[in-house]
Amino acid sequence: MYPTDLTVSAVVYHEGRYLLVEEQAMNRIVINQPGGHIESGEAPEDAIVREVLEETGCTVDCGELIGVYLWIHPQTRQQFLRLVYVAEFVELDESLKLDKGIIGRRWYTLDDLADMQPRLRSPVVLRCVQDFESGRRESDTLLTGMLPLTHHVDRVLARADLV
Repeated sequence: MYPTDLTVSAVVYHEGRYLLVEEQAMNRIVINQPGGHIESGEAPEDAIVREVLEETGCTVDCGELIGVYLWIHPQTRQQFLRLVYVAEFVELDESLKLDKGIIGRRWYTLDDLADMQPRLRSPVVLRCVQDFESGRRESDTLLTGMLPLTHHVDRVLARADLV
């Protein structure tokens, strides 16, 4: 069994478009939501705020959990467990240096994302935006009693949607 990579990402909707990153990953240039790994002792909501700032230069307020998604890479069989949150855009600081591997911040519509599926890092990118648009939100109790999440990956996996 391959280890599970636990990550968080944000769906940031502002002025009719979604905030995404263009990044170098898996030996190609892909489009992805801003996000990343949860640091030791960090709450998922705090990881969202930190990762969005590091990857885009945007300050956000973390909102509701949209869902928990599991994607298994078809070639490597690596499992990616992603907690996806709504995040509200607050401001942009263009002077901040973006994380290594990030080419730049991009703003796309849902139609843009649907048209560029081959460039998306995984199918989860489009799926969680579609879930956001449909109004899907998970209860705050979904992850109750599972902190720190790194110690409860199996329990979180049991709650995930396979994409």
